[in-house]
Amino acid sequence: MRVHLPAEMQGRPFENMGRHYATPIVHAAGLYGTAPYQHSTLSLRELEAARYRTALINGCQTCTAFRGARDFPGLFAAFDGDVESSVWSHGPAPDEAFYAHIEDGQTWPGYSPRERLAIRYAEGMGLDPHGLAQDEAFWAEVKAAFSDAEIVDLTYSIGAWMANGRALHVLGMDAVCSFELPVGERVAEGV
Repeated sequence: MRVHLPAEMQGRPFENMGRHYATPIVHAAGLYGTAPYQHSTLSLRELEAARYRTALINGCQTCTAFRGARDFPGLFAAFDGDVESSVWSHGPAPDEAFYAHIEDGQTWPGYSPRERLAIRYAEGMGLDPHGLAQDEAFWAEVKAAFSDAEIVDLTYSIGAWMANGRALHVLGMDAVCSFELPVGERVAEGV
């Protein structure tokens, strides 16, 4: 890690860093980072397509190891969220093939058209925001597939993951940050 935390706090550095440094800023980042999971209206698969592509671009080890169906209960327990009314309940959970094919997301037949667009959107925001902003053909596709409310939802969700994933990665906290499942919590089948 690039900043010092006492040994007993290194297992959950993002949570504990905010108790020692830039408390209001880290707290706000935590709220921003968890808001997509609690409040998004998108399907779990659409949100996970964008989140996972963003994680790969960011290079965040924890974010690439995170699996929506398996890890959401632990995430929600960490911030006292309501998993049952969250994106976790918005449709079927992705399987490992879903995650394995994100980088060839435009050709793998396992994605829906909206999931493909979510992947492309995450790539554009993460790798070429200027090109994305000017790509009229892309915007025509997005506007045909998503409502304006869903576009804003997806945009700010990707922004939250970009901000937090990159911050954790550059501070060297992405290898030790995790969300563990509370004992007895429900886990989606097959994950």
